[in-house]
Amino acid sequence: MADLIFADAELAALYDRMNPGRDDFDFYMPMIVAAASVLDVGCGTGAMLHEARNAGHRGRLCGLDPAPGMLAQARRRTDIEWVLGDLSSVAWSGEFDLIVMTGHAFQVFVEDEELQAALSAIRAALSCDGRFAFETRNPSARAWEAWDTETRGAVDDSDGGKVRVTRKVIAPFDGRVVSFSHIFQSDAWDQPRVSHSTLRFLDKAGLDTALAHAGLMIEAQFGDWDRSPFTEASPEIITIARRA
Repeated sequence: MADLIFADAELAALYDRMNPGRDDFDFYMPMIVAAASVLDVGCGTGAMLHEARNAGHRGRLCGLDPAPGMLAQARRRTDIEWVLGDLSSVAWSGEFDLIVMTGHAFQVFVEDEELQAALSAIRAALSCDGRFAFETRNPSARAWEAWDTETRGAVDDSDGGKVRVTRKVIAPFDGRVVSFSHIFQSDAWDQPRVSHSTLRFLDKAGLDTALAHAGLMIEAQFGDWDRSPFTEASPEIITIARRA
């Protein structure tokens, strides 16, 4: 997950090492390469847009993220536009043929009001024939049950030390959201670094309604990265939508 928690520049530098082998990148990349202008909302370290340039994309690529530490990593590549902020701080109109939101970033919109504001901003930023592609975890799959005291492994930092990452649920699913912490530990640090997050788990019916209210219509939905059809047991709700 591209957690919007890596404002710390040192942790941001470790993010891609903590999240190798991204199935979501493989899914979205053909759409990105085919689109003339692309906005990546919650772009994090910019890895997906970097990969798109490496794959030969010659059009406009723009990454939007609220975490300075993450964008510091993204800006290692200067032939891509990087914007510090979120959807409430920009006012694009009809500029992008494709908008993507990966790493389950869609789930950070906890309240109905902020979700609708974000979707409205996305619709406004899309060109007439533009598409919005994103995913959210299917609540029926209850992914959070595997998170409590989950060890996410250890990676090397810039000095060759090990940073260990664990995740712990601090407020279980209440029918809408789950709150949890990431704990980062290193023998080189005086104390662990802790980051707290809350994510919303919107079911398919609620998601479809929210999209319709924002003037977006569903073009396709899948239940996993292999493009299998969505079912109640699917781990993901992967959606491609257009302006209605």
